This record gives sequence, C-alpha cells and structure tokens, in this order.
Amino acid sequence: MAITDWPASERPRERLLTLGPQALSDAELLAIYLRVGVRGRSAVDLARDLLRRHDGRLSKLATAPLAQLAATPGIGQAKAAQLQASFELARRALVEEMGERDNFSSPELVRDWLRLQLAMHQHEVFMALWLDAQNRLLLAETLFTGTLTQTSVYPREVVKRALSTNAAAVILAHNHPSGLAEPSNADQLLTGSLKQALALVDVRLLDHFIVAGNARPLSFAERGLI
Repeated sequence: MAITDWPASERPRERLLTLGPQALSDAELLAIYLRVGVRGRSAVDLARDLLRRHDGRLSKLATAPLAQLAATPGIGQAKAAQLQASFELARRALVEEMGERDNFSSPELVRDWLRLQLAMHQHEVFMALWLDAQNRLLLAETLFTGTLTQTSVYPREVVKRALSTNAAAVILAHNHPSGLAEPSNADQLLTGSLKQALALVDVRLLDHFIVAGNARPLSFAERGLI
C-alpha cells in the first residue's frame, strides 16, 4: 500500500507536521527525505531496508560509501547523492557548533569533534588542532593526507605551522580507515619525534588521537604514550 493510501495520522510527513520530528522513528524521517518509493515498496520500506543493511544504525548509514548506498534496491545514485549531501550538511553544522566552544581541554569534546571530522574518510588524514594558552581553538587544519594505510608526516612542516599559528599547544589526530584504533610502532615513534620537535619551539603536545570509524577515538595521553 502506498503511503498516500495510509490514514493521515500514520503518514510520516503528516505526523512530523503535527507532532514534530522528534516523534518520528529513524525510518520515518528517512522516508520523508526519500519522498517516494518504488513499485510495490513505499518510501518507509526503502528506509527500513537502508537501515537494516547498516545494522540499524544511522551512524553507519551516514558514513557509508556512495556506491554502497546506490546499490540498495530502489535507491540509485541520485538518492544516494542526496543522502550523502544531507549527512554532510548535518556533520558540518555539528563541527561548526562544536568548534565555536571556548575550551578544548575536555577529552570527550575533542573525541566527538574529531570523530565528526575524520571517521568518514576512506584514506588516512593527519590533523592538527592548534590551541592558545587557555586551550581555546585557534585553528583546526589537515596537514597531510595519504593512502588507505599510511600518511607521510614531516615534523619540520608541523613545527613551521606551529610557529605560523602562534600556538601554545596542539592536539594531533589521524584516522585509521581499517577501523582498528590501536597505534602502530610507527605511530608511537612519530608522536615521540613530534613532541620533541614541538618542545624546541615551546609548543606543548597535549594528545594524539586515532580515529577508527565510529568507535571511541584512542588517546595517546590516556595510554601513557606521550
């Protein structure tokens, strides 16, 4: 049965207009975005199928590759592109809101912010969060990008950026597209080298995080690796 044949009180769009978006399930909200279904399947059916293919988790759906979304029967490239665009807008809004907060001294706040920035990348990305003396964010930037398994990081370039931003401290981060957050020997050696190089210009390395998918990012400081 098409959604237009449902009782008005059960249609997702009418429920949203009456009760607000908070009253709707994930599948109902997705169905409103998809707008229409395909022959024999409503937009709600398509939305439920999308969620089921991603373990029922919006977080996994939001980071799914475009080709994977498009391969879902009834979705195709156009709807997949629209979904990715909507998730990216939501992610950018959250990053913007969190980046405006004054203090980045909370490890959990930093974790959430970095997960939004790095979890969706399919290749390695190395970032720096430059902070002032009160741990307020001066600048967050991507310093290096690499392949699926590695990134070349140059301590000299990191020190040059530290000086140009006039930072007092820095939090470093990179992602592991493999989904495994454990630091490699190379990660630990690099962190030690960067800490020594930054200390020469009086910039404190507060932490180094590894982001692996939607799991809790790993903190070098909490592991005693800094």
